[in-house]
Amino acid sequence: MAKEYKLKAKQTMDTINYLLDDGIKKISLIIRHSARFFTEETRLEPFMGLTDEGKDFAFDFGAAIRPNPVPKLCSSFMGRCIETAFLIDKGFTQKNNQTIDHNCLERMLTPFYVKDIEKALPLIEKQGNDLFLRNWFDNRIDDTIMENPEKTADLLSEFMVEQIKNLKKNQIAICVSHDWNIFPLKEFKLGLKHETAGDVGYLEGIVFFEKDNQYYMTHYQTDPILL
Repeated sequence: MAKEYKLKAKQTMDTINYLLDDGIKKISLIIRHSARFFTEETRLEPFMGLTDEGKDFAFDFGAAIRPNPVPKLCSSFMGRCIETAFLIDKGFTQKNNQTIDHNCLERMLTPFYVKDIEKALPLIEKQGNDLFLRNWFDNRIDDTIMENPEKTADLLSEFMVEQIKNLKKNQIAICVSHDWNIFPLKEFKLGLKHETAGDVGYLEGIVFFEKDNQYYMTHYQTDPILL
């Protein structure tokens, strides 16, 4: 039976709007894709698209984005992330009657940290997601199979800061990714362990921002952290 995940779109949007209301001009957001289909065949996971409800969630998220700054979209190359980005675009453009730049695919938003998929998949199937994540984070998974988790968090943080640096005036970077890209950021940067903080919900995000020439990250469960 597929695991149930909560929708966290409101919490993500509230975090963004709080920063905008505080005068923050440069923001990048990494979010999990919207609600999607599941399969018991692990090897088919990359091909699972969004449910009808998930499509509505993504569209509504795009429609809820303020007209200024406008979204600059990028995503993982997996279908559910591309679909989420497309529908965020559609929701925003329909609500605001304006077009935005096309979604760009980015390797850093994919499961780049999986070095040996043939060895990782049997371990995930045997241990289950929660135990496998804990073993990965506690460095009990060989680094020939999974990238060092703290390095993974560092690489993702660097990528998100780079998105801020590349923004044009009046843009916000929205990067659609996977829960496993967000987990290491929560664990190693925000001090939020998944056992206590809970699963990463659909459209749940971590927000990076620049203030007074310094970079921060924040999440609805924490105060901002200086990078």
